[in-house]
Amino acid sequence: MELKKVSLLLFLLLAQLALTALGQEKSESDGEEEEGGDDDEEEEEEDDNEEGNDLSVKEENGVLILTDANYESFIADKDVVLIEFYAPWCEHCKRFAPEYEKIASELKENDPPIHVAKVDGPSQSGLGQQFDIGLYPTFKIMKNGQPVHYKGALEKDEIIAKVKEVASPDWIPPPEATIILTEDTFDAVVNDADIILVEFYAPWCGHCKKLAPLYEEAAQVLSKRSVPILLAKVDATTEPKIANKYQVTGYPTLKIFRKGKPFEYNGPRDTQGITEYMIEQAGPPSKQIQVLKQVQEFLKDGDDVIIVGIFNGDDDPAHHTYQDACNSIREDYRFHHTFSSEIQNFLKASPGQLVMIQPEKFNSQYEPKMRTFTIQETSSPSDVTDFITNNAVPLVGHRKQSNDAKRYSKRPLVVVYYGVDFSFDYRVATQYWRKKVLQVAKDFPEYTFAIADEEDYSSELNDLGLGDSGEEVNVAILDVAGKKYAMEPEEFDSDVLREFVMAFKKGKLKHIVKSQPIPKSNKGPVKVVVGKTFAEIVMDKKKDVLIEFYAPWCGHCKQLEPVYLELGKKYKNEENLIIAKMDATANDVPNEKYKTEGFPTIYFAPSNNKDNPIQYDKGERDLDSLSKFVEEHATKLSRSKDEL
Repeated sequence: MELKKVSLLLFLLLAQLALTALGQEKSESDGEEEEGGDDDEEEEEEDDNEEGNDLSVKEENGVLILTDANYESFIADKDVVLIEFYAPWCEHCKRFAPEYEKIASELKENDPPIHVAKVDGPSQSGLGQQFDIGLYPTFKIMKNGQPVHYKGALEKDEIIAKVKEVASPDWIPPPEATIILTEDTFDAVVNDADIILVEFYAPWCGHCKKLAPLYEEAAQVLSKRSVPILLAKVDATTEPKIANKYQVTGYPTLKIFRKGKPFEYNGPRDTQGITEYMIEQAGPPSKQIQVLKQVQEFLKDGDDVIIVGIFNGDDDPAHHTYQDACNSIREDYRFHHTFSSEIQNFLKASPGQLVMIQPEKFNSQYEPKMRTFTIQETSSPSDVTDFITNNAVPLVGHRKQSNDAKRYSKRPLVVVYYGVDFSFDYRVATQYWRKKVLQVAKDFPEYTFAIADEEDYSSELNDLGLGDSGEEVNVAILDVAGKKYAMEPEEFDSDVLREFVMAFKKGKLKHIVKSQPIPKSNKGPVKVVVGKTFAEIVMDKKKDVLIEFYAPWCGHCKQLEPVYLELGKKYKNEENLIIAKMDATANDVPNEKYKTEGFPTIYFAPSNNKDNPIQYDKGERDLDSLSKFVEEHATKLSRSKDEL
């Protein structure tokens, strides 16, 4: 019995010792876990900090992602970096993305490796403005921190080849081909050049900054021609005398000079456009005709006015005046000249005369078949151009998409729509209706009359509400300020047309406005304007209005959209200021003062001067710049500018 008690006590003692040891082990284990937990929290905190660190550079499928925040620190110690500026909505960017990743992979294997990066242009507006990015995708090769613009094809191998060329230690940028002109050098250079393009710019001008690399690229191309074409530039802020002499009032202004004589530049403003335009401009504006048959073919098969100058020879002073006149409007007409006595006799003209003849299909009993102008010693080039522009269009011509802007921009314009076809099988029907129009047009010389094929202008007919008229012939009048008037569908005849034109002349017609439906709710920070509400909102004399004219497909408009929304929110409590927008592709702008030649176009319509809106042309479209523009021109801000 005693032995059993001792054994039991010994068992309990051992069990207690075991439990004590187990408790200490657990306590140590818990302590370690606690300590380890702190480490994990610290690691998580470090991870969080790293994620929030704007200077970090992430990678996506081998392409580095640069931002406004990390760009400077990343680029600082890099010899060469290829950067693509892209937009998430850009279809070209999306299609090229896989190829760009291949470029990154190949250049990573280069010796030494070359970094490949990309920048979301719309979201990283700071870099976009720094590099004047206007199109996507745009590629820049950074060589020791200095940008080299890539202007080649959107092809992997061509891009890689160019990057490797720039990366070579021996590579140096080509010298600038654009000539810098000052007051001391301007006359000598310009007066000596057969043709030279001169850009007048201001260093602070955003449009000038965007044009600069494109202009230089064009200068490089044109300087390498067998007969080089010169491009030059003048800083108008430091050379005001030159700028004032040539009436430079905005930037950039481009002018063509031929032996010192200035002509307006009406061409494109991109590298290829400038290049092609200047090559065309470098040729003679008028082509010599040597064979009578050429004139006869023009008259029989031509589709536009025939213009021929008759001269004794190249040295004829009248010929020089004619050439100067041709140069000023060379984009709008085809000019010819001849020294042939045979052609002179056929046209019954004398040396020194300019002859204008309409093709046979436009001849009528109500107008002369040929018009002549004698170029005298006192005649100026503008006298010649006035004669040409005043007589270029027949009494009833054929309005087409190809000649619309150059021949039929004068208003009011009376347009008669039907199946216009001058081919042999349909010529009789086409001329049948045209003759009815001629009977009316002869009595209204103050208006321009034209026929137009209904299929070519189907969208215009739909806008006029005539697309489903059911009539063989439809009529409209296009007036100044974009106003349009449609004739009620009925059987067409010259009397019906005359009655319609007379009603227009007496102001009895109601104009048609192409318009989207009026929004049911329009309480957002940016008011939506449609054709039917333009007068009500934009022309309201009680309110200042900033209006953006946009196109749904325009990339620049999409890029501006979030900034413009923020602008609207900023001024939403201003009772006398409206921030508005209008889809200019779906609505008529019923006021010619608000011209829209590109997208986006922004105007400020002050309450006290609605017919003289102020166009925003600062270049930068960020919130601060737009706000400054608004506050500079606002007439009725309820709060001080400091409060805003």
